[in-house]
Amino acid sequence: MATTADFRNGLCIEHNGDPWKIISFQHVKPGKGPAFVRTKIRNLNSGRLLENTFTSGVKINIIRIENRKYQFLYAEGKDYHLMNNDDYEQIMLQKEFIENVEFLKEGENINVLFHADKGMPLSADLPSHVTLEITKTEPGVKGNTATNTFKTATTETGANIQVPLFINEGDKIKIDTEKGVYLERVK
Repeated sequence: MATTADFRNGLCIEHNGDPWKIISFQHVKPGKGPAFVRTKIRNLNSGRLLENTFTSGVKINIIRIENRKYQFLYAEGKDYHLMNNDDYEQIMLQKEFIENVEFLKEGENINVLFHADKGMPLSADLPSHVTLEITKTEPGVKGNTATNTFKTATTETGANIQVPLFINEGDKIKIDTEKGVYLERVK
């Protein structure tokens, strides 16, 4: 058994009989009353985000999880088919279980979190950065580069992202998947 002192971002816990992942937490010690921990947690079964407050020192169950590398094969409606890189076993995850799914392209490797005791997939995370090709954007106007201005562009996965004016169709760009922002142009 662990306590709230063991909280950290990404920790998976059992709360009300369901597996939850801690997105963020903050220890609060008010002037009056007992200390508490304010958290944002995501239900790994439904994908629902919840803000919850735990009394400081309360006992929690930590879920043992395993990280496994899978390759994204294809999407079929809301189902995403993945293949294990080690033993070629295929699994299917629903769209809600994959973080930032709009940046996922075929052939991309992702991390899948598994419940170690039950052997069932809980969620999937993309790499922190991905490289995507721009398929549609308006051309930049020459001489309009004096300020830090952006325009909307569509990537090969269908995601819309804000890019600088000098980015054109066919350019490859590096995207931060957590924030969903443009980082740099890739040669």
